[in-house]
Amino acid sequence: MGRKDVIFGTKGSFFESSEDAAPAAKVTVVVPSFNQGGYLEAALSSIAAQDVPTEIIVMDGGSTDNSLAILRKWSHRLAHWQSCTDDGQAAAINDGVSRGSAPYVCWLNSDDMLECGGLRLLVEALEANPLAPAAYGNVLNLASSGAHRKVWVQSFSERKLSIRCIISQPGTLIRRASWEAVGGVDAKLSFAMDYDLWWRLYRSFGPLVHVPQVTAINRMHSQTKTRNNRVAHYAEAIAVVRRHYNHVPMKWWLAQPYSVWWKAFTAAIGNLNRN
Repeated sequence: MGRKDVIFGTKGSFFESSEDAAPAAKVTVVVPSFNQGGYLEAALSSIAAQDVPTEIIVMDGGSTDNSLAILRKWSHRLAHWQSCTDDGQAAAINDGVSRGSAPYVCWLNSDDMLECGGLRLLVEALEANPLAPAAYGNVLNLASSGAHRKVWVQSFSERKLSIRCIISQPGTLIRRASWEAVGGVDAKLSFAMDYDLWWRLYRSFGPLVHVPQVTAINRMHSQTKTRNNRVAHYAEAIAVVRRHYNHVPMKWWLAQPYSVWWKAFTAAIGNLNRN
């Protein structure tokens, strides 16, 4: 077989893979994507620019925009990429991680970016804390206007995690052994699979390590899944807290619902104005 083989997937869509995965990869980075061609290349560039060796695996859900052209352009740098219908974001992430072999794993949504040197900071934190299952850094929100704002990230404690998700997913790194031990992300979840994962890692292995430097950029735009499904996301997050903490702290029922409903309302108004 050649270096870039085109084969037909079991669901009728093609996928391509490269046999030249980086031999000394330190981090497996999975990029789940669907019709994010406007942002995909920036995400890939931010991974390729890291100063630790990575194996990049792109799991595209059958995009119909320019994503495939970008993936073909980047195929020489990707350990694997595929484009076909899948069973959702969480299942695609699990599939992608299973295709890698590096000792550390993470996923980066195709509209987000890693900060320069971010992976190195996270790897160093895990190597300095061999019992920690994962590390997470600070993250910045990037608005469409170009403005940056800090995401709410805090040092780890069970109480803080029960009140809100204090970990921002783009800025995280997980030991492969820990990931495999807990079974990766829960494919039954659509919005809070990361929040659920932090709880399961903590319950199985202990506290996650916080790195007080910026390690990633979370892009904010009109098509993000969280922005357009805030109420469903909130309900799923409450179920995660109840499952792992046995009860839901009062804060979930007081100030936070009003913030969620207001953001959902403003997002809906914004979508109507664009239409």
